Order: sequence, then structure tokens, then C-alpha cells
Amino acid sequence: MEASTGKILYEKNSEEQKPPASVTKIMTLLLIFEALDSGKLKLTDDITVSAYAASMGGSQVYLEPGETQTVETMIKCIAVASANDACVAMAEHLSGSEEAFVSRMNERAKELKMEHTNFVNCCGLDTDGHETCAKDIALMSRELTVKHPDIFTYSSIWMDEFTHTTKKGESVFGLSNTNKLLRNYEGCNGLKTGSTSKARFCLSATATRNNISLIAVVMACPDSKIRMKDAASLFNYGFANVTLYQDEKPGEKIGAIPLRGGKERTVAYEEPETFTYVLTKDEDSSSIQKEVKIAEGLKAPVKKGETIGEIEYSMNGKPIGAIPIRAAAGIEKSSFLYSYGQLWNRILPQSW
Repeated sequence: MEASTGKILYEKNSEEQKPPASVTKIMTLLLIFEALDSGKLKLTDDITVSAYAASMGGSQVYLEPGETQTVETMIKCIAVASANDACVAMAEHLSGSEEAFVSRMNERAKELKMEHTNFVNCCGLDTDGHETCAKDIALMSRELTVKHPDIFTYSSIWMDEFTHTTKKGESVFGLSNTNKLLRNYEGCNGLKTGSTSKARFCLSATATRNNISLIAVVMACPDSKIRMKDAASLFNYGFANVTLYQDEKPGEKIGAIPLRGGKERTVAYEEPETFTYVLTKDEDSSSIQKEVKIAEGLKAPVKKGETIGEIEYSMNGKPIGAIPIRAAAGIEKSSFLYSYGQLWNRILPQSW
């Protein structure tokens, strides 16, 4: 999948349901980053580990009951060391219980149109009914990486450490990333590995080269080497078969935007964001067309930053995207007295 557009470049059995192992944690991380964005959570907040969270088996960083760690440390433990105990501790902190957090995970999956996904836990331990598919993993990976690129600060860490502080004293614990592509594939910056006896070896990997970002998902590989080899093959295919189209001057055809009932007759616009589109080998950028569409009968008042139109892009008559046109300044509604005064000002010089 190409990340910016969500375009699938290659797929095989992409909707076949399988257990995802710790790739599950992508959804857990997504909810954590959404809580950070909303202000519900801060990186410096302390998280207290419950006895239940500390009891998690599988991949863990051996947090102890009553131990506290910051949200940022917990994110590192999840993203780098795939810590089940840190996952559950964060789930309990955000939703009160793992069960309630998993319910939100499933709600978010539906919102992202992950149609073949059902989460039973927040960390990926083998459990009946805990399933997803490669396409759904790509969808949640895209949502996390495109909306919350700060995840790469953590998912790209090769080795790190943190300090356990408990009643027994302090001890340093090392974190090591199992995503070998970080070292072996140019541009790789994440995202999450997973392996259990039932799921076998899974991976959602991310890589960026020349402003093109790809997501490669593999599931149920027989061993970790094949997992990495297959993901690298997907990346190689993707980077060889796509180019990035960028409209460097999207605002050149907009012109003056008329405004009715305002203290100004026109409203200035902010320079629109650069439109980008990923072209496959069978697509030609010369067939891309754009059309400026301004809100019909635009009336004051207008707020700064308000969307007042959009630039629509199409290829061979089919829509491929759009970018908003926003007001560069706020313009108040004209009052009767203001309009009368403006009219008088225009007439007065002619009377002399």
C-alpha cells in the first residue's frame, strides 16, 4: 500500500483472516496517539502498573505491580520491545480495563472499514476469535503513520533502555527491536513485528524513499527470515513501480474570489497545500487535470482559515483527490451604515 493515498499496489489473499500476534499493537498505539492528540494523555504522565498488567506472559519488559513509568517509556516498550505488560497497563489507564479498551479498538476498526477484524485483547496473545487480515493491518498502519508520524520516533529505534524503579530499587532494562529491516532495508522506519505459535511470523513494515512511503504487510510466514525477505520484496516491487506526482503551483488558476455582503468585495486565499498523487507505471501525469471550484454565492462573514472552495484533480475523467482553498483573512459582514458610508465615500469626490 502507498501510504499517502491508500492505493494498494499488490495483494495476495489480503482479506484472509489470520491471527496477527503482536501486530495487534498497531491499533493499541493508534489509540494511545489519538489520546495524546486530544489532550487526554501527555508523554510525561505517569502510568501505574496493575497486578493484572504485570502478569502478562509472552513478550514483556517485566514491569512490576505498583511500578510507574511515563507514557513515553510505555510507548517505547510497546513499539520497540513489543511489551504485552506495557500494552495492558496503557489500556487500563485509558479505558479503565483491558476489556473496555478492546471494545474501543473494535469500534475504531469499524470506523477504518477494517471489515475482517475482531480484537479480543490489546497485545496479540493467541486467543480464539482474535483475527484480522493483511488489508486491515495496512489500513490501521496507514492511519497511525499518516495521522501520527511521531510514531516513527519510536518505531525506528534499534536499541534503547529504561530504568525499572520499584521497592527493590533501580535496574536498567534493555530494549531491542525485532524488525531487522530497520538495519537491512534502506528507508525502513517501522512498524511492528509479531509472532506466536498460532500466528507464526507477521510484520507490518514501513519505508520511505524519495518522498514515497509504502506499507508492506505479511502474515503467517514460517520464520523470521522469510518474513523480512517477503516484506523487502513487496517494498522493492512498490518502489520500482510508482512515481510521485506533485502539483507545485496548485493556486495559479484561482484568481480573485468574489464575496457578497462583506466589508471587502473579494477575499484573499492561503496558498493551497501541494497536491500529491502516486502514479503506477501504467499511468501518465499528463492525463491529470485540475478544476478550481469556489463556493457558489460566497457571503460574508468569512473566518480566517475557513474553507471557501477546493481544487479537484482527476485522471481520465475519474476523481483522484482534492485540496481545500482557505480564506487568508477574516472578513466581517457589511452593515447598512458601513455600506452607506462606503457609497458616500465613492460619490463625495465626484461632487467636488
